[in-house]
Amino acid sequence: MVINCKIVGEGFPVVILHGWSLDHSVMSGCLEPNFVKRQGWKRIYIDLPGMGASKAQAKIRNSDDMLQAVLDFITLQIPDEPFLIFGYSYGGLIARGVAHYLQKDVRGMLLIAPVIVSEPSKRNLPEKRVIKADSSLLSRLPLEDASEFAAVSVIQGEEEWVRFNREILLPSRKADHSFLTQVRNNGYGFTFEMDTDTTINEYPVLIITGRHDHIVGYKDAWGILDEYPNGAFSLLDLAGHHLQIEQPNIFNALVNNWLDELESGYINC
Repeated sequence: MVINCKIVGEGFPVVILHGWSLDHSVMSGCLEPNFVKRQGWKRIYIDLPGMGASKAQAKIRNSDDMLQAVLDFITLQIPDEPFLIFGYSYGGLIARGVAHYLQKDVRGMLLIAPVIVSEPSKRNLPEKRVIKADSSLLSRLPLEDASEFAAVSVIQGEEEWVRFNREILLPSRKADHSFLTQVRNNGYGFTFEMDTDTTINEYPVLIITGRHDHIVGYKDAWGILDEYPNGAFSLLDLAGHHLQIEQPNIFNALVNNWLDELESGYINC
């Protein structure tokens, strides 16, 4: 199995997983600014199978299989090495699966608007709300682009559109959607219960959510906080599922503070 990845820097490994149908650019776009002035971190940005430059694999039929592909990749790429795991949206679900199976090696976890409840109808979601809409911008965009941007974005301004287009929309259109439909239909959630009594409890976990995230919500993520004694939970107002795009300054401040904590007490970079 070939999984495309982009590796930036040298040092302590950080395995980074993007959201459903996207590619690594959504993660590098929001995370790399936080590593500009840091040394000693090896960022491993993965394209999940059927997304980005990673081709679909016939043996991957559900999310259990998707997780296994990531576990195999990690075992080959950084065998028996401690690492951090980051995940956004669906990547957050996979990240928790990685922490479940490779708990002895995980030294911290960052979850950004993570999928906690796999079945959309069972999620605790806020009502959809648009805080800022630029009607002039939307009128200039192709109808399909404007529709997709407006459907999920809480802040619909020029800067947000540029990043949404580059990091969300264009990568999503390149995904193998027939393959992804098969995975979703055969099992978007895991068939196992994730162990809450893991060694990751010893290490920092940061969960960042958007107050107006009507895709995965924030209340279900709040519900897992007690699983992580060294966990922190941040709820960003004026932000939805793409909180890293809609509130980049607050997002960067939270991530930087968390990385400072790791460097000062947990990881020697």
